Amino acid sequence: MKYQIQALDIERKLPDNSYIVSKTDLKGRITYANRIFMDMAKYTEKELLGVQHNIIRHPDMPRGAFKLVWDTLSGGNEVFAYVKNLAKDGQYYWVFANITPDHDPSGHITGYLSVRRKPRPEAIAAIEPVYQKMLDIEKQHHARDQMDYSINYLVDTLNSMGVSYEEFILGI
Repeated sequence: MKYQIQALDIERKLPDNSYIVSKTDLKGRITYANRIFMDMAKYTEKELLGVQHNIIRHPDMPRGAFKLVWDTLSGGNEVFAYVKNLAKDGQYYWVFANITPDHDPSGHITGYLSVRRKPRPEAIAAIEPVYQKMLDIEKQHHARDQMDYSINYLVDTLNSMGVSYEEFILGI
């Protein structure tokens, strides 16, 4: 159930010292959402459980950024990212996310755990132009190629800065 939501230019800020927590299965379907997640996203638990986590994907987020996240997680690695989310009422909120694979006792990945906190304004100011350029690049290409071109731009930009994705994200 994906709602057709009109994105508004109204920001909601995550309170200081608050943490949004969610868990998903391997397909990205939400299996757990804490109260802060529900409050920020303006969805009920019933509306979230079993639904793809991209229910809160803001249109200002490039597809390439999510491909990078999923590729990192699929490799069994944790990932950090700045994400602009879309609440059910059309407002948006930024988070600094730490997403980690969740393992069973045998070591197999069974899903993903995400903990998000309030980002620093300077970090958002640094990442927004990068995401905007990625979106611009995606709009210039066919849907099947958008993510690759977008990620290539990001990788080339980071290489020119002499940093890895993780170094960049953790350094802003």
